[in-house]
Amino acid sequence: MKRLLYLCCSLWLGALLDVFAQIQRGTAWLRLACRIPLDPSNVILGKVELHGSRQIQFGLRALIYPGLYLETQDLGRITLGDGIVISRGVHLVSHSHISIGSGSMLGEYSSVRDANHRRQSSTPLREAGFTAAAIIIGKEVWIGRGAIILPGVCIGDGATIAANAVVTHDVLAGTTVGGVPAKPLRSAKDIQKWTRVNAQFY
Repeated sequence: MKRLLYLCCSLWLGALLDVFAQIQRGTAWLRLACRIPLDPSNVILGKVELHGSRQIQFGLRALIYPGLYLETQDLGRITLGDGIVISRGVHLVSHSHISIGSGSMLGEYSSVRDANHRRQSSTPLREAGFTAAAIIIGKEVWIGRGAIILPGVCIGDGATIAANAVVTHDVLAGTTVGGVPAKPLRSAKDIQKWTRVNAQFY
């Protein structure tokens, strides 16, 4: 019995130490890759994919899941507040500025992009450049799985973005929005409907 207990404790401790080692490696790698100060209070659970100029600023106590994609091009920059949670597979792409306030949470595979491709006659799409406008996400904002935030949008403090919503206009503080394009969900019945429709994606 004692041997079994010892074996179980050893396995549990080994797994725990391995998790801590992964977190340390992830944080150290990101600190080096970003070439900016990264406070040790941030928890990085897996490798972050970085592209472009790497103009990225982290706050304190972030929890970052694996598969985060960060890209800054031209004068673009990304500013992350304290205590944020970014889930697996999130994309943040900036040609202008993306700011995410303290305490906000981004669900799996959500996308925040502050630029759109420009179209010009007789110019291939990939060579036509971009039109960019800053995205400002306030404090304690909850962005559901698969939601898309488009250029020029400002989301107020405490707002909730339903799963798979496409946000094309500003969202007032404390408001819950959902749909394509996203609109306020004014009643409990609306919120229940969107929860039921999108439950398979949670």
